[in-house]
Amino acid sequence: MRKRHRFDSRMTRIVLLISFIFFFGRFVYSSIGAWYHHQDKSQSQHISQTIDPTAQR
Repeated sequence: MRKRHRFDSRMTRIVLLISFIFFFGRFVYSSIGAWYHHQDKSQSQHISQTIDPTAQR
């Protein structure tokens, strides 16, 4: 019975580790996507202000 308990504890740790890796990977992926989106947005605002400075006022 003890061997089964150790195996369950080990499996729990493995599942939690895999879940954490997926969570961390999704966080990094979304952070990179948000950063690129922010860069594109600020660049497009800069271009629109350069083309027509009165459009934003």
